[in-house]
Amino acid sequence: MGFGSYDESEQSDRDHDTDDDKGVSVHEHDHDGELSFENGRSTSELVDRLSEMGEDDEE
Repeated sequence: MGFGSYDESEQSDRDHDTDDDKGVSVHEHDHDGELSFENGRSTSELVDRLSEMGEDDEE
């Protein structure tokens, strides 16, 4: 085998001491709410506004 030798006894099932308290909570920063917006502007108006914002950043 080109991957080196290993002891198959090391590959057996082992008991792992895991501490669930140290895990990451995926729900730690959950937020309940609702988001909606109505855009009454045309695409060209939005592009013009974006250009203006870019010009403001350059100054």
